[in-house]
Amino acid sequence: MIMSNAPKLADYLGKPFKCSCGRTHSTGLEGCTVGAGVLTSLVDYVEKYGFKKVYVACDEITYGIAGEKVMNILHDANIDAKAHVFTGGRFIPNEESLGKLMIDAPRDLDLVVAVGTGSINDMCRFFSYQMNVPYAIVATAAPMDGFASSGAALMVDNIKQTIPAQTPLFIIGDTDILCGAPARMISAGLGDLLGKFTCLNDWRISKIINDEYYCDTVVNLVKDCIENVLTNADKAASRDPKVIGDIMEGLVLTGVAMSFVGNSRPAAGCEHHLNHYWEAIEIQNGQIPVLHGIEVGLAEVVILKMTEFLRESRPDFDAARAKAKQYDQAAWEAKMKEVYGTASDAIIELEHESKKNEPEGRLKRIDKIEENWDEIVKLMNDYMPTSDRMIEILKSLDAPYFPSQVGFSDEMLYNALVYGKENRARYTMLSMMGDLGVLEDLANKVVAFVNE
Repeated sequence: MIMSNAPKLADYLGKPFKCSCGRTHSTGLEGCTVGAGVLTSLVDYVEKYGFKKVYVACDEITYGIAGEKVMNILHDANIDAKAHVFTGGRFIPNEESLGKLMIDAPRDLDLVVAVGTGSINDMCRFFSYQMNVPYAIVATAAPMDGFASSGAALMVDNIKQTIPAQTPLFIIGDTDILCGAPARMISAGLGDLLGKFTCLNDWRISKIINDEYYCDTVVNLVKDCIENVLTNADKAASRDPKVIGDIMEGLVLTGVAMSFVGNSRPAAGCEHHLNHYWEAIEIQNGQIPVLHGIEVGLAEVVILKMTEFLRESRPDFDAARAKAKQYDQAAWEAKMKEVYGTASDAIIELEHESKKNEPEGRLKRIDKIEENWDEIVKLMNDYMPTSDRMIEILKSLDAPYFPSQVGFSDEMLYNALVYGKENRARYTMLSMMGDLGVLEDLANKVVAFVNE
């Protein structure tokens, strides 16, 4: 495995280890090859594991970038392979796509190879899991951190849901291909990595408020990854092969961190909840969604600004308790139907299961927040960059840094900040602001800030 700047990860692949957190961590990822001209290593992997029938999945774009090369490489090595090419514009990982992949699949396939990035990867991760065969990835760009994850982010009933699936057996990232990706893809990859600042703090804070399981080893692994990549982030725009390779490796590493924990807690928090809301509305409006990592970068800016506003004064905890007691489930459901549209049924069902908004739980959490407020503020001060610093990084990539720059209205921003937390049961800083009864006021301040 080639991991020039993250040597720890090589020791973890295929090797379970007992962690100081008390758990044994492991990942199903056994190989990751990143570098120039490494596409041909696909044959080495196939032969190493003795696969006989390879099913290659890609869309029209990724077929032209690498899919055709993959098929030629496999056929030249006398390996039986069939390609499924999704057609019809931007690929959406939904029920229809799954059906098409299933109908075209060879009955005797023993390896699925996803050629592409996030959506193709998620679809193949779930499909192969259902078929009970391994899968692998040939990356065509590095725009998101889901490569090595064990969960598949799929659109089900018009809302993105993370469904248990499987980790790839191996990943190939040929920098000759990755460096040719559009600039927006490179910006998206960095944007997804930048989102780890808030997601890790969400985890730290939930540990204090909810006594949630927490692992310092995993947190430090992800934190070190972000810092490693940011060291030379200014060279990403020039497509420096080493920097692009580092981004790819960093995204793989954060996916492995998710495998260690068994969910996406180390890599996705409130910044991703905004992304999930925006994407659901974009799809309902018949729009092609903005790249996942781009939206995460935008969300990171506004979440950081929101926490800065939050830290300006001590919350009124008695007012928070009074507001929690006034919760009206029927009014909340009506609001979800208004802001989530056709995705609202899934949101309402989630609340019925998690009961995250009910007064009893909120009152207990408010007590914990008040008791530990100084420590929570210190975490927000010590472990997160400023919103100005995040804007500066995104500007260096010529990437958007305010939601309006990708066409999102003030209403889309406000709704994401106030109601984005409803699309997951996971506790985040937005959840905390909701418990404190200040979410709406802070969201209005952020909307005013981006319009200055």
